[in-house]
Parts: sequence; C-alpha cells; structure tokens
Amino acid sequence: MYILGISCYYHDASAALLKDGIIVAAAEEERFTRKKHDSSFPIHAIQFCLKQQSITIDDVSYIGFYEKPFLKFERVLYQHLQMFPFSLKTFLSSMPSWLTEKLRVVSAIRKKLKYKKNILFVEHHLAHAASSFLVCPFDKAAIVTLDGVGEWTTTTYGVGNGNEIHLMKQITFPHSLGLLYSTVTAYLGFSVNNSEYKVMGLAAYGIMDRTTNSYYKKLLQVIDIKVDGSYRLDMRYFRFHYADRMPSDAFCSLLGGPIAACDSEMTQRHKDIAAAVQLITEDVITKILFHVHKETKLYAVVLAGGVALNSVYNGKIIRTTPFKHVWIQPNASDGGTSIGVASYIYHTILGNKRNYVQKHAYFGPSFTDKEIHAFLKDNNIKHTMFSSDKELIDATVEMLCQNHVVGWFQLGMEWGPRALGARSILANPMNPNAKELLNEKVKHREKFRPFAPVICDDDAETYFSIDKPLPEPTDYMLMVYPILKKWHEKIPSVTHVDGSGRLQTVQRCQNTLYYDLLKAFGRLTGIPILINTSFNIRGEPIVCSPYDAYKCMMGTGIDYLVLGRFLIKREDNPQDMWDSESTADD
Repeated sequence: MYILGISCYYHDASAALLKDGIIVAAAEEERFTRKKHDSSFPIHAIQFCLKQQSITIDDVSYIGFYEKPFLKFERVLYQHLQMFPFSLKTFLSSMPSWLTEKLRVVSAIRKKLKYKKNILFVEHHLAHAASSFLVCPFDKAAIVTLDGVGEWTTTTYGVGNGNEIHLMKQITFPHSLGLLYSTVTAYLGFSVNNSEYKVMGLAAYGIMDRTTNSYYKKLLQVIDIKVDGSYRLDMRYFRFHYADRMPSDAFCSLLGGPIAACDSEMTQRHKDIAAAVQLITEDVITKILFHVHKETKLYAVVLAGGVALNSVYNGKIIRTTPFKHVWIQPNASDGGTSIGVASYIYHTILGNKRNYVQKHAYFGPSFTDKEIHAFLKDNNIKHTMFSSDKELIDATVEMLCQNHVVGWFQLGMEWGPRALGARSILANPMNPNAKELLNEKVKHREKFRPFAPVICDDDAETYFSIDKPLPEPTDYMLMVYPILKKWHEKIPSVTHVDGSGRLQTVQRCQNTLYYDLLKAFGRLTGIPILINTSFNIRGEPIVCSPYDAYKCMMGTGIDYLVLGRFLIKREDNPQDMWDSESTADD
C-alpha cells in the first residue's frame, strides 16, 4: 500500500511517500524549484516520490494533507474580524490566496495529479506529533509539539502508544512561543520563518544569565508563564495577529529602540536580546517537559514543530528534565508533516501496527555515476574519476588537510533543513582561519554564525560532553553540546563562542563513505572531526542535483567538488557561464 503525504500553501511545501508504512521517498519542493521555503503545491516533490518507486498516482491508495484548511480559515477570519479595522489591509491581501488555493486543496489534487481516490485531512499538530512518534524507536512516549501556529493550535502535549496518538492539552493562537521567537527575530532585522536559527546562534554572544540580562526581565513582561509551562502573551506588544509586521510600538519601546535594519551590525544590546528570548524559550519548554513527565509518568519524549529545531535547548533536555530518552523528527517544521500525515493514515486511521523506525534522512533524489558522468560530459566540465572508495577518501583527506574547501555530493538528498553528509561543504576544523574563510569567501554570511562539527558516533565522547547513551537526534544535527575544554584551541573553527558545537554524529550503517572519510581524516591528523555546513547559495535551498552543486561551487570559494565518484577542481573550469549573482548562505 502506497500513501502520499502533502504539505503546502504556507511554507516548506513537501511530499512524502510511504510503502506499507515505510518511508521510501521524501523531499521539499524548494529543492526542485530553487525557491527557498517554497510554499506552492509540491508537484515536483510528488513526481520525484512516484518516480523513485516507479509507480503512477493510480498506485497510491490514499493522499493525506497536513492540516484542515477550513478550520484554519475560521481562525484567520476570526482574528481579522476581531481586530477590524486595523486588520483590513492584511485581510484584503490574504484573501485571494485563500479563495484560489488554500481552500481548494481537493480540487488542486484532483486537477494537478488526476487523482480519483481518497483524500484525507489531519489537523496540523496531529501531523507534527505523528511525524515524530510514529517513526521513532519508542513503543510508548510523551509527545510535545511547538510551532508558530497550525489551524488554532500552537503548543500541545500528549502520549503516543503503539499506533495511537492522544493529544491531551493545547495552547491556541495568538499565544505562541514560536511567534514570540519570530517576533524577536523580526525585531533584530532577520527574516521570519527563515532566520530564527541565527537568533539562536547570536544568543551565545549575549548575557546568558537570567539575573543580569536586563532584556530577559523586560521580555518576561510580554509573556505570563505558569508553573506547568502554559503561557499567555500580552498582545499589546505584538501585531502579527492583524498586520504584516510582528513587533508593536510597545514592543520596540520596551526593548529601547526601533526594529533593526536588515543586515545591520549586531551590537551587544542585540546579542543580549537574542540571549533573553533564548532563555525564555528554554524556561517555557523546561516547565512543559516537567509537567508532561508528571502527567504521563513516561521517561521517553518525542518533539516536533519548528521550535523543536532549537538545537541549543535540545542538548539540555536529558540534563535538565526528568526525561531519559528523546527523539526529534529531523524535518521538525512544516516540511516534516507530510511524513506525519501519511504515517497517521497508515498506522492510526487504518490501524496497521508500526513496523518501521526512521534511521536516516537520505530520502531525496540520488544520482548514479552514469548520470553524473553524462552531466559532466555534456557540459564539457573537466574532471577526474576515482577508481575506488579508498582513492576517493585519500584524495579528499589530502585536500582537507591542505585547508581546501570541498563540496561533498553523495547518496540521496537530505530530508530537512540540515546538510548531513549528502549535500555538504566540508573543511578542516583545525584551520584557525576556516571559519572566517567560509563565512566571508564561501558562505558570505554573518560573522557571528558558528559552523557545525561532524564526528563518528563512536568518537563523540572523546571530544564532547554528551548524554549517554548518545541520543539519536545527534545523527541529524539537532543537539548542541559542550566541546571538552582541552579541544577548544585544537578545533577552533567549530568551537562556538560559548565553547559548544552543534554536533552531527555519523553511524557507518547510515553513510559508509562519510564515516570512513572521518576515520581516515582522524588517522592522518589525530582528530576525526570535520566542519560540515550546508551546500547552498544565499537565498537558495541546499543543492539537489549535480547541476546545482556545480553551479554553487563555481559561484563561491569552494575549491573542489567530490560529485559521486568524480572530482572537479574549480580552477580547472571556466567560470563565466556559471557565475552566480547571489552569495552563499547556510
């Protein structure tokens, strides 16, 4: 039985295909259209999923949609009517998309896919919960979902048991921890639903002390946090419920200045504000988790929703809450709900027992050596071919040891926002200039942004202060841990200002070539760690195809590209036809 899950029309449109309850293909539409956070109907992602299994839409038994549009439309109408006449402008601007797309999901699926069978709708936070619990390694677990907003819901908790999910309590719009974080993101001059992770990285430069950070105390005025983690926002400080701007004048006045201009210099004040919202976020989630443990008596928890991508907090869950085991959907934001709705249909609605645990995230398009060679030959790209994996690894290690920047393109494209060794840019963490080199000449991004270390799972304890046993979310770069102090000076380019690293661990069974590369680099240098950052150009998603990868290299400071079994040197190829107008970003 094939079940297709679809998420679209808000941000991070995606499609996922399950075969008898097992994920066989999943991808976000942005990777094909090259429009970051593309929200359109995911026709390309759907076509990929079907092609991957060599089936047609007629072979799909059910299609599931990740939310209930009419319930969401009810909320949109309510908030605009409640705030009239202040909401008139945003009401008028939002209605065309609702009337032409968002309320016409069934007709879009019927028309675009020529699909004649059953289409099912699942509430947004239930899709989030299912995306995490129904593919996790736990038979029974507490569930927590946190995001901006679904239909009405912004936060839930409940229990998953076998193939059943029971959400027990919820917080509803406009009270939203995700929207509070996004409001601060907007206030600091960053883009909402895109740059919250920048605020998380900036926070480490601020005062991470609740007693001395004055902005922490000020932000506590905008949110009332109860002992069980439930909360309410003081809506005087916000405009997101009726305008196209998130902070109100009162919010700006509270924090002592106007909204920062895009790409403006981040002062210590801005850093302290970022630290303050991070601290408040951690306060709320910690209280929620304590309460959920008290109510459920469980020691395993799964998380989903955009807030679950806060890797700084994720690394503290086992240390600061009663939970002993944690699992997080690697595509925790809206993109991951296509897996959630498909899994919910198969397991919960249809009653099939769970028979699958998600062990990797390489569900996107892959390319054979024959396909890659055809691309290189057709475009007259100078290249060499490795005769074996050993030759490929040895050559790549040598390039990295010479402090070259290497584009790494292998396996199926990653599912979710993190590059995990399939579409990655790699560099030497021992090079003290690597961070500056990558930020300025390759990524062209803010100087405060950290780079992530990648290491084999069996080496992690030597270099990081980790939880034991090592939680599986580290496989997906979802947890930040302290780097042991004795290594700070030896791996400066992956050591953040607070001595931490957003750790990715690799198991050999997940990605053999990547694992062996790390081991080989360690044998030669004594430290089996590399810098791993996403393979993409600013304003664009992570690369998907060989064309995307080559174009990205030629438009940046990447020195070499390991494309399957092939090696391309940027200096050996003319750049004029590949020059990019944009610059690289994470």
